This record gives sequence, C-alpha cells and structure tokens, in this order.
Amino acid sequence: MIGFQQRILRALGALAILWSFTTPSAGQAETPIAVKGGETVTIAGVRSILIRAPHPKGSVILLTGGDGRLEVGSGARFGKAGDNVLIRNRDAFVAQGYNVLLAELGTNLSAAVDHMAAIKRPVIVVATSMGTMRAAQGLVEGAMPDRLVLTSGLLSKASGPSDNTVQSTLGTPNRLPRTLALHHREDRCRLTLPAGVAPFQAWAGGRVQVEWMSGGQTDEANPCRFSAHHGFAGQDEELVARIVKFMMR
Repeated sequence: MIGFQQRILRALGALAILWSFTTPSAGQAETPIAVKGGETVTIAGVRSILIRAPHPKGSVILLTGGDGRLEVGSGARFGKAGDNVLIRNRDAFVAQGYNVLLAELGTNLSAAVDHMAAIKRPVIVVATSMGTMRAAQGLVEGAMPDRLVLTSGLLSKASGPSDNTVQSTLGTPNRLPRTLALHHREDRCRLTLPAGVAPFQAWAGGRVQVEWMSGGQTDEANPCRFSAHHGFAGQDEELVARIVKFMMR
C-alpha cells in the first residue's frame, strides 16, 4: 500500500496543475455539509458516511476523485468534495433504492465491501477520476465487490501522461468483476483522455462494458473539474440512470 501511495504522490506532483482544477485555493475552504439521513460509521479505523435506503436493492460505495479526501466528521458531516459528480449525486442513488457509502480517503476497500455486504448485496463500487486508481488498488488488495463502475477513469497508458493507470495497477484483468467504463467523448482532462478507453477494453476483454456520454456543459479553463465534461456537468440524471441500469443487470 505504501508503494502505491508513493506512486500516486509522484504522479500528482508531476501534474500539479490538476490539483488547481480539483481543490479549492487557500481561503476557499468548503463549508461542512450535513448528509440528510446519513450516519458516520467507522470501517477499519477510518470514518465514512453511510446513507441507508428504506428498502434497499443493494449497496453502493462511492470513491471521489481529486485527492480522495472527504474530511468526514461526526454527525454525518463532511468538508470536501461536495461538488464531485458522485458525491453530489448520493441522494439520487438512495432514491433508486441503494444504500450509499461515501468512502473517505484511506478506507480499506475490502473492509468497506464486507461492511456493506452485511447490510445488503450486491455491492457495487463506483469510482471517478483519481478514485478509479483507489478502486484498482483495492481490488489488488483483495476487495471483491459484485460490480465495478469506472467513470472518467485513468484506464490505460493512452489515457494520458501518467504511467499509473487502472490497467497497470491491476496487472491482470482477472481481478476485475463485471465492470462498466463510463466516459465522456469530450473529456479534455489530460489524465483521462477518451483515447484510453479502447485499449483498456481490449485488455480487459469481456469483463468490461463501455458506454459513452456526450453533450452537457463544458469548462474549457478547468477541464479536470466537476464543472467540465470530465465531471459530467449538467448530466447528473443521465449519469445516475446509466449506472443504475448497469447495477441492476
């Protein structure tokens, strides 16, 4: 795990411009957000936020992008990543009948899967952007979700300049459960270019289903942010619908 974190830090250090797109600048800290119907839970020593659906069909674990930090506190409050495409749609997944775990940075994915499985299977890990790397590392370390969704992922070497990708981290497609790679055709983030999707699908074979989205809102000045195609801006309803359709198959 330490080696993986060091590789991520090197990649992020080389691409510091990405952080200016995904994190608030000094003096612009986000106001803590209280999650309606949520509870703070501790999984393997790390606090995350759980939202329970009234009559759950299954459970979803959401892995945010950027540096992965939510800054979860007591009382189901968190301080970062409220605008992330997955985190901002947490209630939409609950409305579709799924328990939702907002997983804090450092959460042991295998323990999180087991925790959610004890509540309701199937368990689906949904990750976006840099979160797809944390999902891949979790699979390497033994996490066994029923399905996996990778949105705006760092999928293969063709995705961008980083050598650290989902493909390189996994090493073999045999570690993948049934997987959906959901990508925007106009994603201009330098780490998640659409060109990386086809090589990843070819490598993974029948384990990966690819779906494309187009349209929505753009942010040419900040192509790696929630406000750009990378974050499926203006397309939340369609994004959730596609993910839920895959989860139900």
